[in-house]
Amino acid sequence: MGELGHVLVLAGGLSYEREVSLRSGRRVSEVLRTTGIDVETRDTDSSLVPSVLADPPDAVFVTLHGGAGEDGAIRSVLELLNIPYVGAGPDACRVAFDKPTAKAVVRSVDIQTPASVTLPKETFHDLGASVVLGRIIDRLGLPLFVKPSRGGSALGASIVRTAEELPAAMVGCFAYGDTALIEQYVEGVEVAVSVVDLGDGPIALPAVEIVPDEGVYDYAARYTAGHTEFFAPARLSEAAAAACATMAVTAHRALGLRDLSRTDLIVDADDRPHFLEVNVAPGMTETSLFPMAVESAGRDLGTLCRRLLESASTR
Repeated sequence: MGELGHVLVLAGGLSYEREVSLRSGRRVSEVLRTTGIDVETRDTDSSLVPSVLADPPDAVFVTLHGGAGEDGAIRSVLELLNIPYVGAGPDACRVAFDKPTAKAVVRSVDIQTPASVTLPKETFHDLGASVVLGRIIDRLGLPLFVKPSRGGSALGASIVRTAEELPAAMVGCFAYGDTALIEQYVEGVEVAVSVVDLGDGPIALPAVEIVPDEGVYDYAARYTAGHTEFFAPARLSEAAAAACATMAVTAHRALGLRDLSRTDLIVDADDRPHFLEVNVAPGMTETSLFPMAVESAGRDLGTLCRRLLESASTR
């Protein structure tokens, strides 16, 4: 493992998830300092590159959510600067960040994922929204789940249980992105499985079960303490828990991810997991799922983050 004299945590950015990213960055900085590391936290503004060039960190921990933090852009810049960082490389990030593309990749390795349609806003404008929406319901049925093809924190996402709800769901989706992913909604237990790789290959941490008070794991339910009940480990059968772990690790490998990831799944009434999406920069806030999984596994978050940085520093 490499020696860590100076570590940079990137947080903030200009995406819709800026505030969550700042909270993640503060949490990671705090837990790293408990392990004796000299940590600097910075935003992604015009002073970043000159600062990094003047005083190169031994490694960077990226806690940027959405946009440049997960689409590979910032990681491409770090590679141009020859600065090692925790997490997947730019190419893998671009694939994972685009939900329809990620679904296609995991489907190619026999991972089950809900049937879906991906359409840009222009399609509805050019062809007529009512006709296209009607065909979507004919093909996929109801209920549906609508979300932007890129982005996170459930921004612009909603469940559609009737045909009358679909137009409003599309409008809400397009407020956060130009392309919508409309997929069959699978009823079941919602879980998140975090994956870490400390050098011996990726392993799954215990699944975290998500039970939002209002029935929908939206932005408020994710980041407001007390709005969601979590169970870590998830209340799954042994077979379902093992299947979720295998699916998360398989997705991590198939997408070419590195160091850490979080896969979101639904486990149906027959104990079968269904892949929803993957996150290359899992949230690290007090209500985030990755830290819960780390604690459930009996690990210390600061020590784990330090080991990931040490591993990255040798690349």
